[in-house]
Amino acid sequence: MNFLGPFLPFVVIILILLFNSIKILAEYERGVIFFLGRLTGVRGPGLIFLIPGLEKMQKVDLRTVTMDIPSQDIISKDNVTLKVNGVVYFRVEDPEKSIIAVENFLQATAQIAQTTLRSVIGQFELDEILSKRENINLKLQAILDEQTEPWGIKVSTVEVKAIDLPIEMQRAMAKQAEAERDKRAKVISAQGELEASIKLAEAAEILGKQKDAIVLRYLDTMKEISSGEGKSTTFFPLPVDFLNKVMSDKIGS
Repeated sequence: MNFLGPFLPFVVIILILLFNSIKILAEYERGVIFFLGRLTGVRGPGLIFLIPGLEKMQKVDLRTVTMDIPSQDIISKDNVTLKVNGVVYFRVEDPEKSIIAVENFLQATAQIAQTTLRSVIGQFELDEILSKRENINLKLQAILDEQTEPWGIKVSTVEVKAIDLPIEMQRAMAKQAEAERDKRAKVISAQGELEASIKLAEAAEILGKQKDAIVLRYLDTMKEISSGEGKSTTFFPLPVDFLNKVMSDKIGS
């Protein structure tokens, strides 16, 4: 113990340097290594060793990142003010570029996503924004993927989550939808009247050709009226020819 006493500080320093030179990276992590400030490559995953004082490492996570795009105030092509937010899914494909080509790839991707969202949404009219969301998502994904490719970033999906409309626009759209429903109801009713008139004309033609058919229809109608619980309706059927004879005698007199 007395022999190690003078060398104890040096032993502690060596242990500290050795401890700092050993790094363990998870399966989804990579280490970008710099030797005296110069990029030397990417290491990992697993156990890696760094030369104390000469090599430095920056860890990069390769897992997919889910980034929310904050709500943006956007004016559509037909001058409607909207609030639109979204979400971006991306991951690091090239750890070297993500460290060398951009200062902070997370912040840079967030900023470019907000700018692209405002730019793309502003190219569409309100009806297109509401009805063609899938096309808008694909266009956003293509633009963001192209812009972040030099940073070693791969954008897999972009989704527009919510579109908030002004209260006045919501009321106008509700009135428009109500008017459209009324229009469809009137058209359906008119089509029903047309079909009913065609069937009535066909029935009148058949009854006109078969004189006994009107009597059968008359009896069937009486049966429907008189049937049912609590009804006590009495009918006195008269032949149609009898009524015609009575009317002709009255006119002749």
